[in-house]
Amino acid sequence: MVMKKFISLPTGQQMPILGFGTWQASEDEIETALDIALEAGYRHIDTATVYLNEKAIGKVLKKWLDSGKIQRSELFIVTKLPPIGNRPGDVEKWIKKSLINLQLDYIDLYLVHVPFTLEEVGEELHPTNEKGEIRFDTSTDHVKVWKEMEEQVKQGRAKAIGLSNFNETQISKILSIASLPISNLQIELHLYFQQLELVEFCKSNNISVTAYSPLGSRGLVKLLGKTDVLPDLFTNPIVSKIAQKYNKSPAQILLKHILHKNIAAIPKSINAQRIKENIQLFDWQLEDKDINELNALNEGKSARICDFSFFKGIEKHPEFPF
Repeated sequence: MVMKKFISLPTGQQMPILGFGTWQASEDEIETALDIALEAGYRHIDTATVYLNEKAIGKVLKKWLDSGKIQRSELFIVTKLPPIGNRPGDVEKWIKKSLINLQLDYIDLYLVHVPFTLEEVGEELHPTNEKGEIRFDTSTDHVKVWKEMEEQVKQGRAKAIGLSNFNETQISKILSIASLPISNLQIELHLYFQQLELVEFCKSNNISVTAYSPLGSRGLVKLLGKTDVLPDLFTNPIVSKIAQKYNKSPAQILLKHILHKNIAAIPKSINAQRIKENIQLFDWQLEDKDINELNALNEGKSARICDFSFFKGIEKHPEFPF
């Protein structure tokens, strides 16, 4: 069985199943890394307003497009509505900012980044009070925001729209009123947190799934002080054993396992060798017994890394998803 390189979206678009993630990559890092990624064959690029690297990405994309080395139709660019823009009146403003930063006429897939809303305080993307707690706005209305997301497709600013970090209840509410499809749900998903129920729910509703932190995001694990609870996926003995068997890296095994389920993955790396290695997934297969061994390593919700605890107090928001 040859592995598919694309996932078909309900819009008819073909989304490359392997993308290049850019979360936690600074502007300087991303320019070099994105050049390497495009050279290596990545065409699905994932960013967001809150990553503060859209301008750098736009610069690189413009250089490649102007040189004629790549056509716009070959690229699949994803960006996201920031939490401070989660209001119906703000959607258009923020997608327009992203289009200017990315130097593009349209976004291939525009996602609502999170289900909760933060207060808009000047230019602050993540405003906090004097106690360091995140300042949130409880008036979040997913239905009204989604209608504005649909408007962006009608206006030609986005080809497809979707969600990120939403739970099943929140997605169901949007499904019940949507006149345009939810084309994608982007969620944390990796070997220890395989999100079986949510993936099944999405598949039954024709929503494609993209895995962020597919390699277990060690950077975030360290930042949140979870190293004791969440061991490094790369050193898992079963992963190591399977990697040796196929003469592949642990990262390639972890990514292959996700892609095998027809779930897209967006690994982030700024290391040239790893960027190239991570896309070399399409000319070999994992045997069923290896897939079953990897499936058995799922630990469920206890292995969630990105719980938004870096936004102090956010769990009190009525639309906090977990």
